[in-house]
Amino acid sequence: MKIHFIGIGGIGTSALAQYYLAKGHDVSGSDLVISEITDMVAKKGVKIFKGNSASNISEDINLVVHSPAVGVTNPEYKAAKDFGIKMQSYPEALGDLTKEYYTIAISGSHGKSTTTTMIALMMERAGLDPTVIVGTKVKEFGDSNFREGKSKYLVIEACEYDSSFLHYAPSIIVITNVDKEHLDYFKTFENVKKAFKDFADKLPLDGHLIENTPINLKIRNLLQVPGEHNELNASQAFKVGRILDIDEKVILESLSEFKGTWRRFEVKQGFVGQKEIIVVSDYGHHPSEVAATLKAAREKYGAKKIWCVFQPHQYQRIYYLFDDFVKTFKDAKIDKIIITDIYDVAGREVKEISQDVSSKKIVDRVAKDSVIYLELKNIAEHLKQNMQTGDVLLIMGAGDIYKLVDEF
Repeated sequence: MKIHFIGIGGIGTSALAQYYLAKGHDVSGSDLVISEITDMVAKKGVKIFKGNSASNISEDINLVVHSPAVGVTNPEYKAAKDFGIKMQSYPEALGDLTKEYYTIAISGSHGKSTTTTMIALMMERAGLDPTVIVGTKVKEFGDSNFREGKSKYLVIEACEYDSSFLHYAPSIIVITNVDKEHLDYFKTFENVKKAFKDFADKLPLDGHLIENTPINLKIRNLLQVPGEHNELNASQAFKVGRILDIDEKVILESLSEFKGTWRRFEVKQGFVGQKEIIVVSDYGHHPSEVAATLKAAREKYGAKKIWCVFQPHQYQRIYYLFDDFVKTFKDAKIDKIIITDIYDVAGREVKEISQDVSSKKIVDRVAKDSVIYLELKNIAEHLKQNMQTGDVLLIMGAGDIYKLVDEF
């Protein structure tokens, strides 16, 4: 088949594109921005177009898969419709795939990628050879967000945004936690909770639901990744292992060797000028994630001076969770926090809301000398002038802030 992806730079769509490529299909894709993800799939053999254009769609394409963020006015979407090509959203296409496998779906407001990876690596170690679609790059998968397996098992990260996970047909569901997230879509926390309940109700009678509760084993003592939240993630992975009859020794060995994933408390050695520092790159962008990561950083690095650069992600998220962000930064036990401008998420913003919130307003409400606002272009120089040897730099956010890591 000839398959084209609109929005192939998405972490989910790019993984599904690799699945089809591995199955021998002719795969192409487009995205507004060329990124690490588009470069990765291009190296594997996917033809990448920068930007969306009707000319990227030809009549001989059999299937067009699009990101949920792609609207009916998109020129490629319209061209595919005009040609009568079969079209599916990413959740619809993945949903069809889940019906062909024994699917383990990891859902939750936070911790999905880490828990999915823990489970996948545990199953790989146990010889269960799963196919995996995960929302981050994994070193053990060749720095990819996809692993091709030959068994009946499919392990997927199941996002709740747009109720996407309701398209899936899992045999095991993991719910890591439920929080006030994606309120631009759900509007209320009650609607968030209802979506997760509806997802859990999709389990067959012989299915398994794993909830966010700790186990009695002293996983604190095992993990290389810091934080209470990771202990809970590991607990859920352990429970999946038990359901799959994986030997307890294999489960624990796998969890003890887990070193984390791309941009989930990813630790690197860096320099500001000639001064050696520790750089931590993290994807956290929700107040609960930010709070958990800052707490984990303080626990891991003790009395070291910790700097945090945070890029807020999506104006609507900041609007709905403004007070939560303010409380997170007020309570943070971090020496210096720099908040830069909000990352604008294309296709998911509302003009009126974008004008109503800003990073400066967060800083003003926090009202602490240790929390300041800086434009992104000025941050690197500020850090080079003020950081000292041995300091810790935590660069956090879900936008393009990860590029700042390369400065150090």
